[in-house]
Amino acid sequence: MSRPRTMSKRLSDIRESFWLVPAVFAVGAVTSAIGLSALELQFDLPFGGVVPSGPAGARSLLSSIITAMISFTALVFSITVVALQLASSQYSPRVLRTFLQDRTIQATLGTFVATFLFAMVVLAALPAQRDEGLPELSLAVSIALVLASSGTFIYYLHHITTVMRVSHIIGSIGAQTRRSIAQLPPPDQPSATVLGEVIQTVPATAPGMVSNIDLALLARLAREHDCAITVVPIPGDFVVTGAPLLRVHRTAGGTGRPVPADRAEQGVTIGVERTPGQDLGFGFRQLADISERALSPAVNDVTTAVRAIQEAHDLLRRLAARPDPVHVVRDDDGTVRARFTGISYDTILAMVIDDIRLVAGDQPRVMHLLDSIVRDLASVALPVHRATIGRRLPARGPGSH
Repeated sequence: MSRPRTMSKRLSDIRESFWLVPAVFAVGAVTSAIGLSALELQFDLPFGGVVPSGPAGARSLLSSIITAMISFTALVFSITVVALQLASSQYSPRVLRTFLQDRTIQATLGTFVATFLFAMVVLAALPAQRDEGLPELSLAVSIALVLASSGTFIYYLHHITTVMRVSHIIGSIGAQTRRSIAQLPPPDQPSATVLGEVIQTVPATAPGMVSNIDLALLARLAREHDCAITVVPIPGDFVVTGAPLLRVHRTAGGTGRPVPADRAEQGVTIGVERTPGQDLGFGFRQLADISERALSPAVNDVTTAVRAIQEAHDLLRRLAARPDPVHVVRDDDGTVRARFTGISYDTILAMVIDDIRLVAGDQPRVMHLLDSIVRDLASVALPVHRATIGRRLPARGPGSH
């Protein structure tokens, strides 16, 4: 059963979708071709001689453009898909999302499709009689689009070979995770107060990964029913059907009426895969996957593992100076209306430090790097994280000082 989604989530899905930019290019090409051809044929614009060719030559030119662009688009993106599959098998299948959201790849596909559609519409607008006027400016634009497609293809080859490099992939994951860290609640935000008794538990009606939580929607619902709502799973967790999804609490001095389960569910988006944003652990999971795969006997690429660990080090250092995130919406009087907690620092350390240590036991270079990272984190971490980091400090030998 598909879960209802809020309008903000629908708009976010559209913005992040692969088809949006090509669709905009396609609609623009069709609209421009119809409008330009109609203007030329209706008002006999003075552009004669731009393309010295009769209807037969124009028809042959446009047919060649259409046929070539269809074949060209299919060939280019078939090869690209194969290359991306190879990259995902070598690094991590989760990095494919990075390529699908790449605007250059989307714009390249959009340019190819726009050239094809523009030429097709102009071909349909060609007059049947030889003595009738030709939309010569539209023909010139079709040729210009072919030239633009050729230039775009050359740049696309440069771009795709760049973004498929492992350093670029790791850097993109790091940049994405830094944006997620920047969106965390301020470190000096007052901690959430203890909520009252639980008066209702809303179960999950479908399994999947928690990808987004709309606290504003949950807070509005809580105000309507004079209660407080907490989200049980954290972003990135997998929930099973029937597991607790939301808990409704009584507030101090409030009546605490139960909320409609169908409306409350709309505040939590459950999908088939993890997504960046509120799911802070997704970036660390990708970096850990790349490291572990690089350290496997089948790949044995220690340099790639080290680069991924170094990127994770920067992210861990940023989080060490922050308490574990608690996202809260309060009323003006301080009453908590909606709340969910983010991933804990201990869980992230287990994902990056502990998991990689298990597969890097025979790689001194990696083990030394992990030990130095833990020591560095211990020197900058908040007191609340020191016990967690201390459990991972390397044991000091008898001769160490």
